[in-house]
Amino acid sequence: MSENLTPDKGTTEPVTPVTRQGKISSRTIEHFVAPLEETPLAAVDNVDETTVSLSLWADAWRNLRKQPLFIISALLILLVVVVAIVPGLFAHVDPTSCTLADSAEGPRSGHPLGFTLQGCDVYSRMIYGTRASLTVGIFTTLGVLIIGGIMGALAGYYGGWLDTILARLADIFFALPLILGAIIINQLPLFRDNKSVWTVVIALVAFGWPQIARITRGAVIENRNADFVMAAKALGLSPFRALMKHVVPNSLAPIIVVASISLGTFIVAEATLSFLGIGLPFSVISWGNDISAAQTQVRNNPSVLLWPAVALSITVLSFIMLGDALRDALDPKARKR
Repeated sequence: MSENLTPDKGTTEPVTPVTRQGKISSRTIEHFVAPLEETPLAAVDNVDETTVSLSLWADAWRNLRKQPLFIISALLILLVVVVAIVPGLFAHVDPTSCTLADSAEGPRSGHPLGFTLQGCDVYSRMIYGTRASLTVGIFTTLGVLIIGGIMGALAGYYGGWLDTILARLADIFFALPLILGAIIINQLPLFRDNKSVWTVVIALVAFGWPQIARITRGAVIENRNADFVMAAKALGLSPFRALMKHVVPNSLAPIIVVASISLGTFIVAEATLSFLGIGLPFSVISWGNDISAAQTQVRNNPSVLLWPAVALSITVLSFIMLGDALRDALDPKARKR
């Protein structure tokens, strides 16, 4: 062991060593102690107290603004919504004004996409068909959120016999495919004789809520025993108020993601039912009805079927893209992968 170890910088502390025979040595060994400002501990322990902590939603919004997928899907959805609200800004031809003299005619001035077999303007019907299809999708999504959300929240929070009954009920409805169940309901005399947007919404809600119920139940089970919920109960908050004030708001992230994707699914379901002739009445302009009416022109004039199908596909794809973007933003684990 060398004697009188003197460091180049920093502070030193004298240490009196002990020999192997147990005798105290007169030699002094100096240990190097680095200054605190030269160690990385200062940077690690340093916390910027001026920054404002972000909530889950604020952090999600900050990440969403940086995602091209969200920007593109949001702009497309905004365009679809505006077209559905004020279709007259985009089409100046009455979609119900059909002239047999223009039957299956091609594009011309004022009619960029040509005419249907009945002589109706394809572009005008595509624009005005947005309203019915989007209305079915939005109100069906709201319906399944209300029914599935309430049942899933109650089953996941209270558990026990209530969870068993609601879970088995959801399994029964979940076993039936959405389209098949909607076909069965729409064939009932009450629905068959009174076709409208609302009959399609009711039929889709009746078999569309189990998925939301399962997602809600799982999210509520994950949050019902969280520390902030237990603290709220300890402060005297009733179980129901704790559910509504703390558990449900902290369980919304996966529900919103599934709902945004499901909205596109319900739009496709409406188009499928209308294509089969058991959805919206033919007096209602929708993409499904236009696709159904264009079946006879697939070989001679396929563009009549193409344009409403393209509008349907773009709308559904936009909601699916929005759901993917929301999932990445609301799930911190997904951002780390």
